[in-house]
Amino acid sequence: MPPEPEATAERVFTALADPSRRAILAELAAAGPATATDLADRLPITRQAIAKHLALLAEAGLVIAEPGERRRVRYRLDSAPMRVAQQFLAALARDWDGPLAALRHHLDTQEGKPHEYS
Repeated sequence: MPPEPEATAERVFTALADPSRRAILAELAAAGPATATDLADRLPITRQAIAKHLALLAEAGLVIAEPGERRRVRYRLDSAPMRVAQQFLAALARDWDGPLAALRHHLDTQEGKPHEYS
């Protein structure tokens, strides 16, 4: 049974809150699958810190660990949890559209003329 979308979105947002984890994801997106050592060579983050961040990213489902040669583990991106988080944000935005439009209409009718909104 798949996890609830809100729980998945929460794990994704928690993972993305850290700039080091975002850098790791960006590097994997740009250069493809890599080991923790490969990532430590490319980023200003220690290998030990990268390993900890990769574990959290794996928990969130954003990376998948794949066994490689000589017991080296390579990590690759999995975009499915990110899509769930995007859908969560899109639904949230839709929920705001109605009340914001009503507020805009109310403000416009109070003064009798439309306002410019940025």
